[in-house]
Amino acid sequence: MMVSRDGVFGVLIGAAVGTLFLVPAHGSAQRGVIQTDPCSEAVIYLSPVDGLLRCAEQGYAPDQYSLGVMYANAVRVAEDDAEAVRWFRMAAEQGHTSAQYNLGLMYAEGKGVPEDDAEAVRWYRLAAEQGHAPARGALGVMYDNGNGVPEDDAEAVRWYRLSAEQGFAAAQYNLGVMYEHGNGVPEDDAEAVRWYRLSAAQGFASGQYNLGVMYGNGYGVPEDDAEAVRWYRLSAAQGFASGQYNLGVMYAQGDGIPEDDAEAVRWYRLAAEQGYAIAQFDLGVMYSRGEGVPEDDAEAVRWYRLAAEQRNALAQTNLGFMYAYGDGVPEDLVFAYMWFDLSVAQGNETARGNRDIIERMMTRGQIAEAQGRSREWIETHPQDGGN
Repeated sequence: MMVSRDGVFGVLIGAAVGTLFLVPAHGSAQRGVIQTDPCSEAVIYLSPVDGLLRCAEQGYAPDQYSLGVMYANAVRVAEDDAEAVRWFRMAAEQGHTSAQYNLGLMYAEGKGVPEDDAEAVRWYRLAAEQGHAPARGALGVMYDNGNGVPEDDAEAVRWYRLSAEQGFAAAQYNLGVMYEHGNGVPEDDAEAVRWYRLSAAQGFASGQYNLGVMYGNGYGVPEDDAEAVRWYRLSAAQGFASGQYNLGVMYAQGDGIPEDDAEAVRWYRLAAEQGYAIAQFDLGVMYSRGEGVPEDDAEAVRWYRLAAEQRNALAQTNLGFMYAYGDGVPEDLVFAYMWFDLSVAQGNETARGNRDIIERMMTRGQIAEAQGRSREWIETHPQDGGN
């Protein structure tokens, strides 16, 4: 089965690269141990926070970092991004690599400090140059996207590779993306598969999904629908919407798995409930046809509308059709024209033919109203795209 490459591969996982990692707080071992150094790892305090705070205030970088993590993640303290930044900075200025990385993340996301990509890059680089794998991956993302530095695919690949070779799953995935697209390296599907597989084997959902796509399309590996299903399922089980949707497609078409409309609906629904537009559209189709669920035009309209509001041209076309015939909604040629018109603006030729047909049944006033509604809708819906 062929799955479109469009929108499947070039999604760079900056957020996944920038995860705040919790580490065990220093100063927690066995009760009653006496040490000369009050900030030794062997010291226990009645309150872990008290112990961390005391040692952090004395300049002990590991505990400063741990306090930053606690404030960032609301662990035993109230969440406070500004306080997290304060402690990360203290540790980072002493060369603590995880603190440098997390301080960079706070700047990149504008948490506790004004968003500042250049400052994020500065702290990522300090950690990356000391061999910190997540920081290397994050620095690759910054070069890849041109955030805080000039966009540079070759430099992105360099940092992704350093991180990926240390086993960092998100960087392995991103390096696979670069090979699949030929960005910063010669295009090489087999090499993309290699890095996707390493990422997928660590349970990285995006890597599992992309590996499924490679098997589904026969890119870099022999085409194998059953293997595609296996990787989609692993990704879907983690709640990854694209994996859930593609698994639904495999069930609907019987590719690599016995055809099962009810199971297709189940996976479409899970993706659709996450706002995945193409899954919302296909779920609407299933309700419209009564495949895997009882036929229900009103429910079909509901899902078409959710996808159409995300600029999904197919859903806009089908929603126009429902209004034109009064299926699941009161018949309304003005709304039908509006949805067809919006789909036409995205190049959908089926919608163009439908719009031309109903236009002959409308008055000039109705046409003008519909065109006005189209313009108003476009003005109120920024072009951030649908799935």
